[in-house]
Formats: sequence, structure tokens, C-alpha cells
Amino acid sequence: MSYARVLCAGLVGVAGHVVEVEADLSNGLPTLVLTGLPDTALNEARDRVRAAVVNSGRDWPNRRITVNLLPAALPKRGSGFDLAVAAAVLAGAGELPPARLDGVALLGELGLDGTVRPVRGVLPMVAAAARAGVTRVIVPLANAREATVVPGVVVRAVDTLHRLVEFAQGNGALLDPPAVPVTPEPPGPDLSDLAGQETGRYALEIAAAGGHHLALFGPPGAGKTMLAERLPSILPELDDDASLEVTALQSIAGVLPPDGRLVRRPPFQAPHHSSTLASLVGGGSGLVRPGALSLAHRGVLFLDEVPEMSRVTLQALRQPLESGRVVLSRASGTTEYPARAQLVVAANPCPCASPAGDHACHCGAAVRRRYLGRLSGPLLDRIDMRVNLLPVRAAQLVVESEPAESSALVAARVTRARTAAAARWADGGWRVNAEVPGPVLRRPPWRLPARDTAVLHDALDSGSLSARGYDRCLRLSWTIADLDGRDRPGTGDVCEAYQLRMGEGGARVRK
Repeated sequence: MSYARVLCAGLVGVAGHVVEVEADLSNGLPTLVLTGLPDTALNEARDRVRAAVVNSGRDWPNRRITVNLLPAALPKRGSGFDLAVAAAVLAGAGELPPARLDGVALLGELGLDGTVRPVRGVLPMVAAAARAGVTRVIVPLANAREATVVPGVVVRAVDTLHRLVEFAQGNGALLDPPAVPVTPEPPGPDLSDLAGQETGRYALEIAAAGGHHLALFGPPGAGKTMLAERLPSILPELDDDASLEVTALQSIAGVLPPDGRLVRRPPFQAPHHSSTLASLVGGGSGLVRPGALSLAHRGVLFLDEVPEMSRVTLQALRQPLESGRVVLSRASGTTEYPARAQLVVAANPCPCASPAGDHACHCGAAVRRRYLGRLSGPLLDRIDMRVNLLPVRAAQLVVESEPAESSALVAARVTRARTAAAARWADGGWRVNAEVPGPVLRRPPWRLPARDTAVLHDALDSGSLSARGYDRCLRLSWTIADLDGRDRPGTGDVCEAYQLRMGEGGARVRK
């Protein structure tokens, strides 16, 4: 037999696709030709596969070998096709009976000694195979736990090419996914560690309940970073759909935990202020990788010292914050990654960053405006709340008193508010108030009476509030009402939302 076909899977962005690997052996000058839009890493598989086959004790066919990857118009990237290419070539040469691999998807990179090495993105690739009707997959041993996350698929593992050939010939067995003991995730930072800052805690609770973006301004040591790091601790655990999305993104980026289980805790990304554009929103030459914004999908993206970041890098966040996705266009095609993350930015009020606050600052008004002006108006307009934090006083820091509320108590209120919002917006498919389009809130039956939104109308007409800011204030008011257990927001909720939007909000004690 001079022709054989096996199944594999590839990735374009976060979407997996089933790929058919065909091998045809014919008379002619011995060579291996790969067709079907392979990238550089896949083209180099010619030498890897040949060395792996020979070092596994098999004969390499000295014939003209053509390997075609279908669909031919789909870009193929990475080394995850190595195992399927080797199996197709050996099957075409008669070294490997193809019957036992019929309808099985093969994934894995080959070392020169014939070992099968792990690859990135196994989870979305196996999920794509399952959607296409494939019920059996063979993956590298190190990726086996990750692949078992996909329901309805029988997963087997290999550590060497020799083991795969022996299995196909009926002389051996494949490996079962390793049993990894499930250990509980270590607890993260808790809100009870934070001293004072009632206003910041209150804004953080609103941000968690409604999925709103948040800007924190204040002197060093005021608690900006501590607040941001504790936002995931009051967010609900990810549901199945969101967990699969987040786990798939981490698999593609190669940062999935070794146990390969689903990620249930909302992710937290805090890139350094010197991060490049590609590291923040995604990119790279050739193989486009997700950036910190996509890795924070369904979680929190925290940008500390935001005025120190590149203006071009910050401007790239504007479109993804509105659409919830990152679209990266290259000459070779377009890649799309989900990016529905909560943005939290933190900044000192001026370059000198006096820990004592404004009265000890030596920066002039123009210097302060220029420093904070690095956070552009269009980007700041997409942030729902702006909170000015005051320096922590000794009475708050060292005097013994009742412990502050824990994350568990705040998370319970957040969950109740999110449940109410999800039930209200179920027909539209929105999870939190921040996802509801503005026109929906401005039309019956959700439009608020004119007397309740008068403060927003005046601010919009005077130019102190944009149309985008108007809609964001409406969303904030719905979240405040949800936290208080009311069906609809009133005048007080709208006014409070406007104050939080303009950086004038204060703390409010929850009952």
C-alpha cells in the first residue's frame, strides 16, 4: 500500500480544527514534501520524523513521499503534527497497519530519538476533534490529563513512536492517562488583610458584582495593589463554559498547571509596566500567541503604575475593552482570541508619589496633569469607576480593632447580586450588568424615569459626561441596586453611580 490517511488537529487562534494527514509514496528521487500551508516548524518535521522513525528501529522508505494536510487552505502551525505525519508515512510504507488508527486523532511532537513530546493547545484541539465526531485520541503522556477534560472522548497516551507502532501491530498497549491526586487550590489573598480603605473596598465589591472596570488613584502604600490582587477572591468560580475557555487559552499559552485540570478560579494577570504591545494584547512573528489581556479572560487584568506604560500599548486596549475580543491580523491570516476581562488600573497622583498625600507633594498642577494625562481620555472613558484613595493612618494600621470583612462575606453578596442580574438579562444572554448594551438600558422596559436620571442628563448636556459614560453610569446604578436587593435602581443609586464614575464616591456601610 502506497497511500495512507490519519487524523490530527490544528489551531487557528483559540479555535481547533480537524486535519487529515495524507501520505503518498511513489517512485522517484527520495524526498519528503509537505503541502497544505505548513509553517517553518512544520516544514522542519521532515528531518525530525525521519530521524525518529530510524531511531525507533523502523526502516525509512527511500521513495518520493508527499504528505498533504487537509484542508489545504487552513494554515498549519507548530510541531503537533509530527506523530500523525510519521504514522501516515509508516502506514503508507506498510510498516504500520492503519486499521487500528482508523478514526483516531494523533497529536504530538517527535524527538530525534523517537520520544513523543508534549505540545501546546491539546485541550482545544481535542475539543475540536470531539465536535467533529472523533471519539478516540492519542496524545503525549504529558498532555493526557489535559485531554481527559473533554467529555465523550477516550484518551490514550504514548511516550515513544515505537509504542505507537507496536500498538498498531497488535504487539503492545497504549498508556492510560496518569492519575494525579486532586489537591485543593491554595487560598489567595483575602480582603481581611487590608487595613482601612472603606471606599476602595466598596468600589471593589461593586466592580465584582457588575463586572465593571476600575481605576485606583492614591499615594504609595494606600492599598491600590492589595485591592486589585483581592478582586479575584470575591468573584464567583467559573462555570463550565467559562472554565473551558480559560483552560483552553492557558493550554495554548503553555501555562496550564501540570495536573491538567479545569481552571475554576478567575485568572489574574499583572504584567509589568514595561510590557510590550505584543505581550499585553497578543501577537508575535509567525505564530500568534495570546497576550495578558486574553489570559485574563473571565478574570482580572491589573495594570499597576499605568502612567509609566507605553501610550501606544495602552491605546491598544481600547477596542478589546469594548468588544471583548482581540483580533490580530497578519499577512498569513487573522487570529482572534477572547478578551472579556475586568480591567483594574492603578496610578500614583504625581511623579514624586509622596506617601503623605497631596499636602507633601512638590509637583505643580501642570506636572500632575501631564503625568496622569498619559492615561488617555478615550481609555479612561472606558473605565466605569475612578476611586481616589487616601493614605492609611496609624489608627487603621496598628490599632487593634475588629477584623475587616473577609473575602468570603463579600463574595456571598457579590454572588447574590450576580444571580439577580443573570436572571434579569437571561433573554439577552448577558452574564453581568457591564455586558448589557446601552440601548437596552435606554429603552422600555428597562429605561429609568427621567426624574431618576436627571443628574446624568445634566452632565451629558454640560459635556462633563460622554454618551459612553452615560451608559456606564446606568450599568453601575443597576449593580448598586442588585447589591442592595432592589429590583430597579432609584435616584440615589444613579447619583451614587455618577459620583463613582467621576471619582467623587465615598464609602457606604453594607447592612
